[in-house]
Amino acid sequence: MDSTVERRATRRFSMMLPVKVRLPENGDGAERSGETRDVSYRGLYFITEANVTPGASIEFVLTLPQQITLAGDVHIRCYARVLRVEPHNSRCGVAARIDRYEFLPATA
Repeated sequence: MDSTVERRATRRFSMMLPVKVRLPENGDGAERSGETRDVSYRGLYFITEANVTPGASIEFVLTLPQQITLAGDVHIRCYARVLRVEPHNSRCGVAARIDRYEFLPATA
């Protein structure tokens, strides 16, 4: 019998989407690439090469492709807090809680 407890408050959707991650606390402003594994409106899990620590504030831009939006690509900037970091081959698996987000204007 499985004794794990599901603590997610919202449904997560398994989808692999490109994500660009920034770590404001590093102060270098560099973006690192990553890819989501699952997403909800309150959080996500993604794989990245960025050196992330639990409790850190992060910013990332998530791109919803045309196949999902049925229009053009939609870019969403999210501000989040890292909840958990796990080793994932030579990269990191990161669980983060989204504190706020904004839709970025479409580029011409």
